[in-house]
Amino acid sequence: MKAPSRPKIICVLGWILLLSVPLLVIGGLAAAWSSEMSSLSVRIADSEDQLVRYRRMIRSLPELRAELERVRANESFKAFYFDAPTPALAGAELQRQVQDIVTAASGRLISTQILPGPPEESPPRVRVRTQIQGSTETLLDVLYNFEQARPFLFVDQVSVRSSARPQQPAADPRGRAIRRPPVNPAGELTIRLDIFGFTLGGDT
Repeated sequence: MKAPSRPKIICVLGWILLLSVPLLVIGGLAAAWSSEMSSLSVRIADSEDQLVRYRRMIRSLPELRAELERVRANESFKAFYFDAPTPALAGAELQRQVQDIVTAASGRLISTQILPGPPEESPPRVRVRTQIQGSTETLLDVLYNFEQARPFLFVDQVSVRSSARPQQPAADPRGRAIRRPPVNPAGELTIRLDIFGFTLGGDT
């Protein structure tokens, strides 16, 4: 039997190589397409899961709103908040409550100022800064009554300064009288407090 000639073998190998190139290209494209389809399937599955969760949340929204209305209508719940239509009226109510607490503790309310609360806070915060004069017992009684108060009151900052002054001689070494500031014999304290609570009212 006569063996195939060398040119024929080269020709066959050339055809094989020529045909294998498109097959390799097609195989590479098929692999890339399969990978992309697999990734797309995963994204579709994730999107479907999110859609199911969103639909579940939407279905529960009326129930949540109804529960919120029931909570707002609960009188025992309202006892912890200032029930005023605006933060300004809630601030005035807080000022009156602070004045009653200070008076009951035998203190003197020097000043009180409504401070702005954090914007877009829910529920809105009502906040006042007050300055009080009184004894150490007054301070303790005021803080205790704030802790027991309803609606809830919270002390944000406390600054205490003594009004007592050190004893000074009546005259200087040259014998001249010295004008001394008035001495507070009771040693009262000047107390500054930042107090806040929360209100169920709407916007200003």
